[in-house]
Amino acid sequence: MSKMRAKKPTKRNAVAHSLKVSLDSKGMAELAKAAAIRRMNVSDYVREVTLSQARKEIAAASSQTIVLSPEEQLAFWNALNQSPPLTVAQAKLGKLMRGER
Repeated sequence: MSKMRAKKPTKRNAVAHSLKVSLDSKGMAELAKAAAIRRMNVSDYVREVTLSQARKEIAAASSQTIVLSPEEQLAFWNALNQSPPLTVAQAKLGKLMRGER
């Protein structure tokens, strides 16, 4: 008589895909620290944060709205707030308009 193995019960929402991410030691330490703050393991933390961000980007794309993080907003504002250097032709025109030679 052959022995039959009992099948493991399958979860309805079993993991269907895996993702491999390469990080340096510092990046991994930062992920571990962030996960610890939320009292989660690193895999759950990465899954939650990346899916949340992906959903935000999908929603923004579907509404044709640009969504920027606070750091990106500041960089964008700083870029807009800086005056570009004048070209030679623009500088000459400015002098001409001010009556300078």
